[in-house]
Amino acid sequence: MNAALLEITGRPGDVSDRTVRNLINGATQRPIGRTRRALEAVFRCPLKDLRFETPSTTAPPEAPVERRQFIAVRSALALTSATPSFGAPRRIGVSDIERLHRRFADVIAKDHRHGGQRAIEHRAAAMADEALSLQNTGSASHRIRKQVYASAAAFRSSAMWAAIDGRRFEEATGHMRVAQQLAEMAGDPYIKFRIWSHAGTMYRHMGRPTDAIAANDVARKLGVTRQDPLFASLGLARQGAIHGAAGDGTAIRRAFDQAQDALLRADPEAQRPVWMNAFYDQAELDSLALSAYLALGDFERAEAHGHRCLAALRPHMHRSKAIATTRVARAQLEQGDAEPAVASAMTVPADAAARHPRVVGMLQTFGSRLDVIAPGTAHAHTWAQYARDTWRQPV
Repeated sequence: MNAALLEITGRPGDVSDRTVRNLINGATQRPIGRTRRALEAVFRCPLKDLRFETPSTTAPPEAPVERRQFIAVRSALALTSATPSFGAPRRIGVSDIERLHRRFADVIAKDHRHGGQRAIEHRAAAMADEALSLQNTGSASHRIRKQVYASAAAFRSSAMWAAIDGRRFEEATGHMRVAQQLAEMAGDPYIKFRIWSHAGTMYRHMGRPTDAIAANDVARKLGVTRQDPLFASLGLARQGAIHGAAGDGTAIRRAFDQAQDALLRADPEAQRPVWMNAFYDQAELDSLALSAYLALGDFERAEAHGHRCLAALRPHMHRSKAIATTRVARAQLEQGDAEPAVASAMTVPADAAARHPRVVGMLQTFGSRLDVIAPGTAHAHTWAQYARDTWRQPV
C-alpha cells in the first residue's frame, strides 16, 4: 500500500501494521482518503469489490475469517495480474538484481564524469520507478524483493545527489523522502547511510549547518560505521566539512584527524557497495578537507589538501577534479597569488566550467574575488579574456 501511494502521489505512504490489521479484522469498515486509494491501487478494483463500505453502500460486515480469505485471494491475484494468462508466472531472481546493479553502476559512472546534470537525475529516478515496477511482474522470495527495494532506493539516492550537485535543492529534498522510505522497506543499512550522508551534504550546501550535523549524525550512528572503518571515515570527513561551513576550526581538525585514522584502519579488500568503492578514498578525504578549510578561511591549509587531492584522484573522477581545481585556484587567490591562481583556474575543463552548476558558480565567485584582490592587473585581464572566450561559450 505504501509503494502504491508513492507511485500515485509522489509522497511516501504512512500505512502502518495497525491500519492493515484493522482492515483485515473488520475494525475498519469504511476506508477513506489515502487508505482507500492505496487499497484500490493494490487490488486493482473498486473498494466495493473488496466488500468494504463506501458512502453509497451499506454492505453488512463480514466475519474476520472471510475477510482474511478474500484479501489473501486478492493478494495472489495482484501479484500475478501482470503476467500472461498462460504458463507459470515469471519468477524474479538474482539475474534481475544483477541487471539493476549494472545499470546503477552506469549511473554512478555518468555522475562522476558529468555530475549535476538533469539528465542524470531524471535517468536515475526513472530507473528507480522501473525497479519498483519489477515487483509486479511475478513472484519472488522475500530476500529478492528487499533487494529490489534497495536498488530502487539506490537509484533515488543518485537522483538526489545529482539534484544536490546541480543546486536543485527542492528536487533533491523530494528524492530524499522517497529514497528514505524505500531504504526502510529494503532494510539496507548501506543505502540508508548513503541517503542520510547525502542529506547532510545537501543541508551544508543550503547554509543550514545545524540540520547538516543532525542528518550526518543519523548516518554516523548506523551499524555500518562500527563494522567498517571506511564508512566511519566518510561520516567523519563529511562532518568536518560541515564544521567548516559553521566556522569551527577545532572541530574541523578533530574530525579530519579521526577520519584519517579510520581510513588507515579500513580493509582495502573488504566487500562494499559499488557507490562507496567508486569514490571514497584518500583523495576524497582531502577534497572534503579542502572544502572545510576554504570555508574556514585557512587558505594555506586548504591549498595543501587540494594538491594532495589532485595528486591522488583516480582518472574517472572528472567532476571531482574540476571542483578541486577550482577550489585550489580560490585558495591561491585568497593568499594573494593571482598568477598561479589564474593558471589553476584555466586548467578546469571547459565542459565542467560551462555546464556543471557548482563549478560555474565557484568560477564566477573566483572572477569576482580576482577583481577585488588584483583589479586592473594583467592576471585579471587574462582571466576575463579567457572566461569570455572559453568557459562561457557553448561546449
